Amino acid sequence: MSPSFVLAAALLLAPALGAPAPAPAPQVTLPASFGPDSQVSASVQPSTTGYRPEYLENGYSSATYHGPYTGTPTTLGAADGPTTLAASIPALPPNPTATYYNTEGVPLNPMPAPYTPAGGLGTNGTLPRYMVESDFDFESIALGLYQEWIELDLFHDGLARFSDAEFDAAGLGPEARSLIQFMADQETGHSTLLTNMLGERAPQQCVYDYPYTTVREWVDFMQRVTRFGESGVWGFINHLDSREVGQLLAQSIATEARQQQIFRQMSGLTPMNVWFENGWPQSWSWTHLAPYISYCPENTTRLAWQNFPTLHILNNANINRYSPNDTAQDGSETVGPRIADPSRSNITGSCENLNVTGYGCGPAIARNKSEPLSFPGKKILFQWDAPGQAVGPNQSYVTSTTAGAPKFVGWSQQLNLTYSPLTVTSNDTGYTYQPEGFVYGNEGIINGTMAVMLTDVDLFVTPFNVSLLNPHIVALGLYQAG
Repeated sequence: MSPSFVLAAALLLAPALGAPAPAPAPQVTLPASFGPDSQVSASVQPSTTGYRPEYLENGYSSATYHGPYTGTPTTLGAADGPTTLAASIPALPPNPTATYYNTEGVPLNPMPAPYTPAGGLGTNGTLPRYMVESDFDFESIALGLYQEWIELDLFHDGLARFSDAEFDAAGLGPEARSLIQFMADQETGHSTLLTNMLGERAPQQCVYDYPYTTVREWVDFMQRVTRFGESGVWGFINHLDSREVGQLLAQSIATEARQQQIFRQMSGLTPMNVWFENGWPQSWSWTHLAPYISYCPENTTRLAWQNFPTLHILNNANINRYSPNDTAQDGSETVGPRIADPSRSNITGSCENLNVTGYGCGPAIARNKSEPLSFPGKKILFQWDAPGQAVGPNQSYVTSTTAGAPKFVGWSQQLNLTYSPLTVTSNDTGYTYQPEGFVYGNEGIINGTMAVMLTDVDLFVTPFNVSLLNPHIVALGLYQAG
């Protein structure tokens, strides 16, 4: 058996996992070499961040420290290449070779083998190579690994931070906690897989700064984190040069989609309220993720993606209210100022323990809301940050925009990116009205946890080229519809 075949097979194998009981978090063992195809070696160094697991009385573990970065960054800005060839990617006409159309309903070309229609990529029998194949691949998978690392830590942290009594009060008993533990264990496999596909410069796990103080806020935060984690992969996966990497990534992100649905159920939200999941460019995902990374080990691989200024949605619906339209209009019902911070749970008018159909929001398989979180025509209030703010690991990335003055609000969900006009009321505030639009039939576009942004133009983009909008984004936010 050839070494290349062993490498290909090894990356596809995963340990069988049964139903776990609460147990200390497994520690990821990074590989010391990456096989014959990559022609690189690696030496695993101990972390210098102070990240050490702490085992608590309830049997779960978490890092010994979560909190803000207090040092001085030694590097500023995103990773850059030897040179930059243009200010933006131009919009071009359709690919002149993309002309296939089948009017017969049967194969039109000779078949290379029985039961094998002509065409496809990676179908000629070549041995797969499960490694990134370009700078685009490397930066995309490195971003994905940053995401898997925070999820590995985040899922463990709440289990260790909150008591059994607090979980029981939130409606999450031992079986629910066991499920979350299993989802945390899934992240062990995901982070190992992405590390293998990157090689020796794969980013390491960092230290994180979380916004929640209650079980419900933790679960709400996880449904937001898994939203941008999932959408961030759907946005780039079919642009990867390595089809083999895309194959394995799809098999991991399908699991993340299930996690996002489960956390919505645990938050008392409708588990599925769209016909299609939305894909995001990498810079949108990185903008949402970076504010929660406190600091990373020395010489951790940096990312090339952009950090946009934050768009604050001042009256973003509080998912914990039985009457979401009573959410305060000044941003005070979000736990903090960061882009994906959850709704406050300690409020008057909570739906958490309300056993009334259409109004309760305790954990459940499915929930319908008599009063929706949002609706077409709802006035949405915005405030946005200026560019130039330090964010991310070691406060070493800087928010930026190349856009002009904001004129539109972009709503990215399902297969669509639609716009509504922005009314500017000051240098950094304004409002719009949630637009009405449909995907197919009567299926409304705007629903679920989704990206919203201010733009200087209403540029027409589609799911495969939505990144063309990046140069026109003034600020980016996370909208809670439903």
